[in-house]
Amino acid sequence: MKVVGVGCGDGMLTEEAISAISEARLIYGSNRAIERVRRYINTGCTVNVITDYKALRGLPDHAVILSTGDPLLAGLGTLGGEIICGISSLQAAFAALGIPWSNVSVIDAHGKDHEGAITDAAIDCRRSRPVFIIADPKFPVRKLADALHGMDLLIHICQNLGEPGERIITGTPDNPPVPDSTLFCCIVLPNRTE
Repeated sequence: MKVVGVGCGDGMLTEEAISAISEARLIYGSNRAIERVRRYINTGCTVNVITDYKALRGLPDHAVILSTGDPLLAGLGTLGGEIICGISSLQAAFAALGIPWSNVSVIDAHGKDHEGAITDAAIDCRRSRPVFIIADPKFPVRKLADALHGMDLLIHICQNLGEPGERIITGTPDNPPVPDSTLFCCIVLPNRTE
């Protein structure tokens, strides 16, 4: 099987991903992922919305599984098979901010332990490391800000990356940004003002 990253927003597919999708005879994906690539799906392809993620491991070798963002950044890349990368929210967010991400700590809080993610982020911030948090709609940005209280940091909420409503909201631990979308990630950086 192939696990294909469809990017975190429109226009963020790689040529390799487009090729794999257009040649596929069997595709599985979320509604959002399928809609993002629909124009590349050939007419003879069978397309299925994923209803049981556990059943994906039993798909035939020729199946293509669509993963939003990049399959190995909180995606479906752990299923195995051939992995075709996509443009991730990490890449898009740091590009939008114009900030290098070579030493960033990546924390996956998407559908996972939010408290543990916040603790890990605070530890990394005390070490002056930039932090990228893959959030989900319930991620408590206010609790993150509380854990970072007293540190000279900027908190960026990057939401709807690659979509028409893309927006970056910036705040501090004392005045944190508030997301107004369910699709967002957080970047926490030392406040290096000149």
